[in-house]
This record gives sequence, C-alpha cells and structure tokens, in this order.
Amino acid sequence: MSRTFYKEEQKFNQFWIWLIVFFLFGLWIWQLVQQIFMDIPFGTNPAPDIVVILTGLFPLGAILLFRFLTLETIIDNEGVQYRFKPFQRKPKVIKQEDIVRYEVKKYNPLKDYGGWGVRYGSSRNGKAYNVSGNKGVLFELKNGKRFMLGTQNPESIRSALEKLMKLSSK
Repeated sequence: MSRTFYKEEQKFNQFWIWLIVFFLFGLWIWQLVQQIFMDIPFGTNPAPDIVVILTGLFPLGAILLFRFLTLETIIDNEGVQYRFKPFQRKPKVIKQEDIVRYEVKKYNPLKDYGGWGVRYGSSRNGKAYNVSGNKGVLFELKNGKRFMLGTQNPESIRSALEKLMKLSSK
C-alpha cells in the first residue's frame, strides 16, 4: 500500500497572465460586437467576418488552458511523481533509489530555465517543471541528469523528501 507524504497542485494563477488573456478576450469581444453586430468595420483593413469569429478561439483556448493546466506533485513511498495535467495522463516517477542528491532551493526561473512551464535549461541546469514562484527542488539522478521541480511549499516538500529517503535506510 502506498503511503503519501506530500501532495501539491499548482495552477497558473499569476495576475499578469490573466490580465493579458482577458485583455485579448475583451479586444475580441469589442471587435466582434463592432464588426458583426453593429456592422462597422474594425480597423482600416478589416478581416472577413469569419476570421473575426475564429480569432476568438485563441483567447477562449488560452482561458481554458490556464484554467485547467495543473502541475501535480506527489511524494509517496514509491518516489516522486509529477505531471502537467491535462497534457500528461500518467505521472512521471523519480524512484527513490534513482535520487543521488536533492536540494530545496531558491532559483531564477527566467535566467536558469527561460521561464515557467516545462522548460529545458542548460545542460548544467537540466529540465524544469514549474508554474510560478522561484522555489523548487533540484534533483541529481543516478543517470547524471538534473531536474528542477517547482513548489510553493518548500519546507513541506523537504520534510516529505526526508521521509522518502529514510525508507532506504530501513
């Protein structure tokens, strides 16, 4: 039976992301109302009505994407499981015996990995899964790879990893 030490679900809740997405949505609504319903061309070189309607798929898709995109992290006696829902159905697993070292640390997502999401940093930094903030766990694995997993609860994840790593000494 699996014993869970830690579970975290993170969403893209940054104000600036939602500001951009809703600005684009509002701009589309304005364009739609003006051109389709008021029959006033939008801009000096207006797009055909079907294009105006279809451009709404971008902001609507972005709203749905950021609403449902979730980084899920679970630490149990099997190891560290993580996935980006809804894109990954099954979580990826870092088994306890594959972890050489881990460090809960503060890092710079932009400088070290180029931003948030599933990111590929330099060969020195490895891959990162992060949603927001600048705290995470840097894993060094037996295969030589490095992996950063973002968290909003650094002390709780540290405690869970200590419990996981103690399992091997029993």
